[in-house]
Amino acid sequence: MMNSKSSRTVVYVLAAIGLLLLPIILQSTGSNSWVRIVDIALLYVLLALGLNIVVGYAGLLDLGFVAFFAVGAYLYGLLASPHLVDTFAWVAANFPNGLHVNFWVVMVIAAVLAASTGMILGAPVLKLRGDYLAIVTLGFGEIVRIFMLNMDRPINLTNGPKGLSQIDAVNVFGHDMGQRLELSLGGWSYAFQSVTLYYYLILFFVLMAIVISYRLQDSRIGRAWMAVREDEIAAKAMGLNTRNLKLAAFGTSATFGGISGVLFASFMRGVYPESFVLMESVMIVAMVVLGGLGHIPGVILGALVLAGLPELLRHVATPLTAMTDGRLGPEILRQLLIALAMIIIMLLRPKGLWPSPEHGKSLSKGDAA
Repeated sequence: MMNSKSSRTVVYVLAAIGLLLLPIILQSTGSNSWVRIVDIALLYVLLALGLNIVVGYAGLLDLGFVAFFAVGAYLYGLLASPHLVDTFAWVAANFPNGLHVNFWVVMVIAAVLAASTGMILGAPVLKLRGDYLAIVTLGFGEIVRIFMLNMDRPINLTNGPKGLSQIDAVNVFGHDMGQRLELSLGGWSYAFQSVTLYYYLILFFVLMAIVISYRLQDSRIGRAWMAVREDEIAAKAMGLNTRNLKLAAFGTSATFGGISGVLFASFMRGVYPESFVLMESVMIVAMVVLGGLGHIPGVILGALVLAGLPELLRHVATPLTAMTDGRLGPEILRQLLIALAMIIIMLLRPKGLWPSPEHGKSLSKGDAA
């Protein structure tokens, strides 16, 4: 009989094979729509893992997380689209072939810019907790969205409600991921569609985020964040610099958001203000809470469930619309079903779908004695 270590190895190998084959299996159905849904779900997983740092580890409720997502998306949109060249003559004069900044360079810039933005947000709200912190971060998220929506005059920086389009796809090893990739080996050939290539790219960043999250969780700063979450006064009394810890949490969490934004802009080939509304922040918070606050597997599960649930319920809402003779539109019914599903999950699993074994654990009578 295999020991636990061998069992884990087998599980990891099978999971890796499953993840590699998943888009190929979905693509074999003849439609790319399911692969695209999985790509979007993975982007939400990356966002949820980032928010989990500030909400799950440090216990700081952030309702403006989508702002960092927008920072990364608009940065890539500006540096990898014709907008700046078409708008500003001096940019066109210096870059006659257009601005096509390398994806990996923009990724680094976006991570630094998002982290800086996160610390700028964190600095004025260090003494706030709970509802007050939530309201301030909510306002920050709305300020960023409104800024992006209205910065088309007097200087057209973001193109306002029209957004940015014609954004470059990622170029990996000389191949444009906006185009399909055909591989031939002997008499066997296979064509990887663009959505499948993006699946592997986003999966790579998700796996990196999972590794970083686990390393942070087990690190000295991770344990310090959890101490602040459980009792900030006690943590401060033990000599922890809670101010710097909170800033680090905001900055690290924002980095994940900025990276997600770059991937989103490249995948969608366009960036629009309506992608960064308050409801997006609320959904990401719901993913963290419904999955299991502070528990990485739970957060991943929560993100996958809430990202995939709307698409699954789309098939249920259409027949229900027909039953009501069209009085209730499918979109209204879909939102209603999503809300009911979230209520049922929280009633049946108040600590989340996959809660952390340590989070909220109390001493047993034997331990207390």
